[in-house]
Amino acid sequence: MENKKSFEEKMKELETIISSLENGDFGLDESIEKYTKAMQLVRECDLELKNVEERISKVIKNNTEEDFELEQE
Repeated sequence: MENKKSFEEKMKELETIISSLENGDFGLDESIEKYTKAMQLVRECDLELKNVEERISKVIKNNTEEDFELEQE
């Protein structure tokens, strides 16, 4: 079973790929493979960030509602 990478690990891998592509470290075929991998990492990180935003919004909403209810008493 493959270990799931953390957000930070994905970002570090993405940074490494981007740096290598910018430096021209790969030939055309390998560059395309690395670019494809980078785009996959971008999508995964974007999805994770959206999920975290939703969770934070729920926490803020719940805390705001609780604070409001307490103030009414």
